[in-house]
Amino acid sequence: MGRKLEFNYDRALERATRVFWAKGYVSASMRDLLKAMGIGEGSFYHLFGSKKRLYLECLKHYNAVVTKRRVEALVGEPSVRKGVRAFFRTVLDELDNPRTPRVCLLAQSLSEQMMEESGLKTYVTEQMAGFEGFFIERLKQAEKSGELPKDFPTEVTAEIIVTYLQGFFRVIQVLKNREQMWQQIEALLTSLGL
Repeated sequence: MGRKLEFNYDRALERATRVFWAKGYVSASMRDLLKAMGIGEGSFYHLFGSKKRLYLECLKHYNAVVTKRRVEALVGEPSVRKGVRAFFRTVLDELDNPRTPRVCLLAQSLSEQMMEESGLKTYVTEQMAGFEGFFIERLKQAEKSGELPKDFPTEVTAEIIVTYLQGFFRVIQVLKNREQMWQQIEALLTSLGL
């Protein structure tokens, strides 16, 4: 008798995340997900219960891997100016990787359709606020160290950066290349005092 293949939950979650990342929540069909995960429909519903529940798990996975890497770049530099640029370089490096979809899964979740899904809306809203919080905290640290002036508008600056990122992912998909986007990033950060 042949040995029974064991289901690898982490690998299946990574594959489902990539499907959602590339296609979005609405466009990712159950067929796409089941095929990528290597799982049958019955097992899928036993493990995840619904497409929405799987999507939430994929967003958590994405944040634990991709968002974490970006935040580490932001906080890993001694200077906030270098840290914010390292953050954007990390994003651009990921987008240059042919295996990485040219969009942010969390940013992609900010759509009217997604905001109509109650459980998804709450999670996405909380995660976006938390993401913005990383920038606020880093800017406040720079204020305390004297790198930025004491009256620096940390909250508004963080909001502007996060808002810019939403358009960034849409524009870079079709209109601009890395060099053009880097010129925009530099202009934005310089105008913000960074």
